[in-house]
Amino acid sequence: MHADIVDLREFYHSPLGHFAEQSIAMALSSLWTRLPEERLVGLGYAIPYLDRFRADTERTFAFMPAGQGAVNWPVGELSSTALVFEEELPLPDSSIDRVLMVHSLEFTENPRESLKELWRVLAPGGRLIIVVPNRRGVWARMEHTPFGSGRPYSRRQLTNLLRETNFTPAASAEALFFPPSKLRAMLKLRHGFERIGRRLWPAFSGVLVLEAQKRLYQGLPVAARASRRVFVPVLGAQGVPTTRTKADPLFLLDKSGVRD
Repeated sequence: MHADIVDLREFYHSPLGHFAEQSIAMALSSLWTRLPEERLVGLGYAIPYLDRFRADTERTFAFMPAGQGAVNWPVGELSSTALVFEEELPLPDSSIDRVLMVHSLEFTENPRESLKELWRVLAPGGRLIIVVPNRRGVWARMEHTPFGSGRPYSRRQLTNLLRETNFTPAASAEALFFPPSKLRAMLKLRHGFERIGRRLWPAFSGVLVLEAQKRLYQGLPVAARASRRVFVPVLGAQGVPTTRTKADPLFLLDKSGVRD
């Protein structure tokens, strides 16, 4: 189940969320610096970080899962936001250079299908960064932040998942070494926690930040998609009894394609 868009926005507007954003942004900047004339997609709730990259890109999109909800972005400009299903992205093949996943993979119904879909839309040599809660970290155990929801990953689990979906894991970083406390006294010590944590206990970071590249030299097996959503139109209010006949122009097909 996805985190709600309202909860995500409120978290990043709080002091704890602001400091968490700074820590993750520092880890991201160590992997990506400038993206000149490239196409970037943020998947999940990545808008706190997209502003740091979009100045150099050709264009930047914010794709938000339907189960999460969406908000307009950028503020005060024409919207670059789209409400999507992770397994069915509204993009042609090989059309995107970079993808940034934040608050996404840990909530997806089928992580492999989602990563296969990202492989499809990424250009040859395209790169992906995934930010996920660390299974060993304290943040994954605290439910008052979005990182305490969903499915946390270990570094090995994430690496294996990427390899299974034809990505080559590359550089990595860690973030959120300070405890997820709302106490001001604890937040004042965050710089010390971050500095010491990177040196002494990197395995216990709050989140893992892993970059991967689209792999082309291995053939993809031909197989039916494991996830394919079926949309059934609803033309009347729920709970209102109606009488329909086969001659009725609003007569619908059920999911199996058999007429009522």
